[in-house]
Amino acid sequence: MEHTADPHVPFSLLPSPHLTSQPPLSITMPSSKRQRVSEDDPLTLAIAPPTTESHAEREERLAAEQEAKRVSDAIDDELNKQRISEKKGPKAIKILLLGQSESGKSTTLKNFQLMNSPKAFRSERASWRAVIQLNVVQSIHAILDLMSKAHSSAHPSTSLPNPSSLPLKEYPPLNPEHLKLKMRLAPLLQVEVALIKKLIPNGHAQLSKLANPAQSLPIQQEISVNSSVGWKNTFSRLMGRNSCDSADLIDWSDPDDPGVVLNACAEDMKRLWTDPIIRKLMDIEKMRPEEMAGFFLDALDRVTSPRYVPTDDDVLRARLKTLGVSEHRFTMKTGSMGSPMSHDWRVFDVGGQRSLRAAWVPYFDDMNAIIFLAPISCFDQVLQEDPSVNRLADSFLLWKAIVSNPLLKKTELILFLNKCDILRAKLASGIRMADYIVSYGSRPNDFESASQYLKKKFAGLLKEHSPERLYYFHLTSVTDTKSTTYILENVQDVLVRDNLRRSALVT
Repeated sequence: MEHTADPHVPFSLLPSPHLTSQPPLSITMPSSKRQRVSEDDPLTLAIAPPTTESHAEREERLAAEQEAKRVSDAIDDELNKQRISEKKGPKAIKILLLGQSESGKSTTLKNFQLMNSPKAFRSERASWRAVIQLNVVQSIHAILDLMSKAHSSAHPSTSLPNPSSLPLKEYPPLNPEHLKLKMRLAPLLQVEVALIKKLIPNGHAQLSKLANPAQSLPIQQEISVNSSVGWKNTFSRLMGRNSCDSADLIDWSDPDDPGVVLNACAEDMKRLWTDPIIRKLMDIEKMRPEEMAGFFLDALDRVTSPRYVPTDDDVLRARLKTLGVSEHRFTMKTGSMGSPMSHDWRVFDVGGQRSLRAAWVPYFDDMNAIIFLAPISCFDQVLQEDPSVNRLADSFLLWKAIVSNPLLKKTELILFLNKCDILRAKLASGIRMADYIVSYGSRPNDFESASQYLKKKFAGLLKEHSPERLYYFHLTSVTDTKSTTYILENVQDVLVRDNLRRSALVT
C-alpha cells in the first residue's frame, strides 16, 4: 500500500505504513513522579493545608471553602441572570462623553449621577471632602511656588548657574511678612503629601524634582488616578467612614483628619489669597486659578470649617484627574414622555488627554449618542501636553474628527459649548478673543457675539464634513446644577424618543 503525503498536513501527523494496525501508544506517568511534580508545583504548595492542621481546624477550613464556593456560585448565577435579562429586555441606551482634558466630562457624569442616583452620589461625600481638601492645598501650593520663583528672581546670586539664558520678568518685591506667611503655610505641604499617598496606588507619592536648587518647593504636577483603582474607598478609609450623608457620619475627633491643619491655616490662606502683591504676581504669570476646576479659595471660611461637609455643588466643582474609562449605570426617572418604560442607561467618560484619545475608537460602536464638550472659555490657553496648540483650536480639530468618522454616522451628536460662565467673566475683564483667534476679527468682545461665532464655527465644521446631519446644541456651565439638570433632562427625552423611533414604537 502506498501513502502519498498531503502537503497541508504536518509531517508528524501523517500515518506510518508500519504502525497503522497497531493500537495507540499509552504512556502512564509513575505515581511517584506525579507526586513529585505536584510537590514541586508552587500553586499546589501555596494552597495546601498546613501539615500540623488539627481535626477541628480541618473542619473549619472545609466549611469556609464550602461557604466561599456557595458565594461564588451565587455571584455566577446572578451574573447569568443579568446577561439573560439584558438579552430579553430593551437595549441599553449608551452615551459617550468626549472632549479634551478639563472640558467638563467628569462634571457632566457627576450631574447624571446626581439626577438619577442621588443617594449613591451623596454617600460619597466623605471621599469628595478629601479631594476638595487636596484641591485647596494644591491651589495654595501653586501660589507658594510662584512666591519662590519671585524670590529667586530678586536674588540672582542664588538663582540658576546661567540666569542670563532665562527670560526675565519684573516681579514686585516680597517683604518679610510674605516670607513668614510662606513658612506658616508649610504644614499644608505635609497634608498634601499625606493625601497623595492615600490616593496613588501602592501609597507612594510621586513628586517632581526641584526646578531650581534655590527653591524649597517642588514644581507641582497634577495627580492622576486610574478609574479602576477604587480611590473613593481609599479616601473613605482615610476619613474613617465610607459614607458622608450627614455630619454625624464623619469621625470629627480623628487627629489625622487633614481638616484640622486646614482649619488652623485658614486665616493665613485667606491672607495669602487676598494679598495685593500676590495678586500682582499672579497677573504677571497669567495665573488664574479661579478659572480652573477644583477652585475653592473663594470659599475658604466654609471648606476649612471644623465640621465641613461638601454640598452637591462642591462635589461638582471638585477636580480629580482620572485615567481610563468611568462607567455609570442608572435607570432613568420617568420624564416628560410620561412613561415608565425607560431603559437601562450607561454613560461612559473617557480620558481627554492626547495620549488617551486612541482609546476612544473601541467605544464608537453601538453608541446611541455622543455628548461632545468644548470648553469655550479656554481660547487664550494652550494644551498642557503640547504648548504649541491652542485649546480652542484643539476642540475644533476634535469635533471635526468626530463628525467625519464613518463609525459615528448614525450616532446622535450633542454639542455642549461649556464653561460659558468663565467665558462671560473673562471677556468682561477685557481679555480679547481676537488677540488669540484671528478669524474672530473685529466682532464685539462680548459673550453674545463670541458664543454666536463659536456656534457657527462648530456648525460649519459639521456641515462641511457631515452634510445634512442634525445635531443638538447647548450653551452650558456644567457646574451650574439647576441649568445642567434641565439640559440633561431634555437630552434624555430626545434619546428616549430616538430609541423608540428606531424600535418602530414612535413615528
